[in-house]
Amino acid sequence: MTAHPFMFGPASRQIFGIFHAAEDARPGDTAVLVCPPFGQEGLRTHRLFKVLAERLARAGVATLRFDFHGSGDSPGEETDGELDGWRRDLCCAHEELRRRAPTSRIVWVGARLGATIAVLAARNGRCDPARLVLWEPVIDGRRYARSLREEHVAAIDTTFCIPDLAWRRSLAREPDAMPEEVLGTLLSPKLRSQLGALVAESLPLTALHDTLVLTPPGDEHTAQWAAEQQSRHMPVRLAYFQHRLDWTSDPYPNSAMVPAGALNRLQGALYE
Repeated sequence: MTAHPFMFGPASRQIFGIFHAAEDARPGDTAVLVCPPFGQEGLRTHRLFKVLAERLARAGVATLRFDFHGSGDSPGEETDGELDGWRRDLCCAHEELRRRAPTSRIVWVGARLGATIAVLAARNGRCDPARLVLWEPVIDGRRYARSLREEHVAAIDTTFCIPDLAWRRSLAREPDAMPEEVLGTLLSPKLRSQLGALVAESLPLTALHDTLVLTPPGDEHTAQWAAEQQSRHMPVRLAYFQHRLDWTSDPYPNSAMVPAGALNRLQGALYE
């Protein structure tokens, strides 16, 4: 089994990727493009997607993992990060995977903000995934930013002997304000503006591919968004999925670095 790290994309915007070549690949097989989450969520799921890619490669599924510009091992600054550029990065990664697996049916597996970027990229017509697998997509930017701020404050409270109360006061005073930093990651002014404008209505799906949405039981916002897409006769299905992964922190009780249930669910989502 071979994992090949490399740089790709235009010279002005290089992207770091790792290609996991399929064992015993055959024409018409599936290939997977992993669309990672943002910030701490991306760090938290790095090992999970590495193990998933290795498992898929052994099963004959070529997989490309990559880091968006300004994140992970890709060039660029955190302050360069924004949704439009990341959408173009995803399409560039799609074309790279198409070049390496030219006869394969390509499925995008996106998590959290990576799933949101997948929706934005798939509807612009430049990319042609056969299926989207959206794992807890972010469909409300302000709600997402607030949850990250709350996690940030909680981390400060538990990490330091004398917590910095300014963060908690700021959260109480302006609960819906867009943060400049969350859990060690900077948000560019443009990204803060884009998240502030991100609502379910700005994420319509298309009929060019089928979509599977995975979300925990009780997530009414995502369920409502999926139902609205179904009412537009889009080929989308919602499936409830509970897992033992805390998106933003390792030491929480009952959290797992690579929950077997998540691996099995994501691998099965390629074909159902």
